[in-house]
Amino acid sequence: MRITTVVSTTLASIAYDDARHVLQLEFRSRTIYQYLGVPATVHEALLCAPFKGIYFNQAIRGRFRFTRLFEPRAEVPSAEVQSGHQGSGEVPCHAR
Repeated sequence: MRITTVVSTTLASIAYDDARHVLQLEFRSRTIYQYLGVPATVHEALLCAPFKGIYFNQAIRGRFRFTRLFEPRAEVPSAEVQSGHQGSGEVPCHAR
């Protein structure tokens, strides 16, 4: 699963497993969810959406089963941990 960091006020990163049709989203809150049975076209549209939070609410939230993988504790992590996200960088959108 390749992780892509994104510019968004809602999401921190997006990952997709093409073989299993699993979309993994890390929110700015650091909570991570996996959405099951998501078509590749939805993943691509999310990456290309100018407002990823709006697209998430319209096309993903409430439409796919999900599993919460991680929810941060109430403690505030150090600045080093907050800025230490490992991602592959922003991926350009390809028009079809």
